[in-house]
Amino acid sequence: VTITGYYGSSTVVTTPSTISGLPVTSIGNSAFTNRTDLTYVTICNNVTNMSIGDDAFYGCSRLTTATIGTNVTSIGDYASYECTSLTNLIIGTSVTSIGDDAFTYCTSLPSVTTPNSVTSIGKVAFECCYLLTSATIGNSVTNIGQEAFCDCFRLTSVTIPNSVTSIGANTFSFCVSLTNVTIGTNVTSIGQ
Repeated sequence: VTITGYYGSSTVVTTPSTISGLPVTSIGNSAFTNRTDLTYVTICNNVTNMSIGDDAFYGCSRLTTATIGTNVTSIGDYASYECTSLTNLIIGTSVTSIGDDAFTYCTSLPSVTTPNSVTSIGKVAFECCYLLTSATIGNSVTNIGQEAFCDCFRLTSVTIPNSVTSIGANTFSFCVSLTNVTIGTNVTSIGQ
């Protein structure tokens, strides 16, 4: 089952593991787009190989906490774009890919940790997260997309693990507070 929309009135949402006895395997594209009343979302752990579609939580401007369950495997493009109140983000330990622009303009997010399951961070994934001071990149990431952390004005330090082989162009452009960058030994390509 794919969740294609939410029509309830509760501002606190936990996605079900089953609907009509069938397992929920994905949150569809734009399923919660522009639900500006949502404040707290938990994506259930009791699913297998679940995916979060493109634009799934786009424009949920009052969303403060997003907990992505431990069996979610992918986060789509623009999934949480312009969730400007998001202050607490927990990414589950089975996520392997974070899509393009996934968390762009999450302007209240203070820190992010990508678990060791993540292998790719899409382009512009965390651009314009203006309050982001800390970014911890898991040790399985091989590719960081272009402009992934561009315009994160308060980001002070980043460690690129040895798993990373490619860093896209302008990944840290305009990170004016960034004073400490450690780059792993296997990086072979840094974009220009």
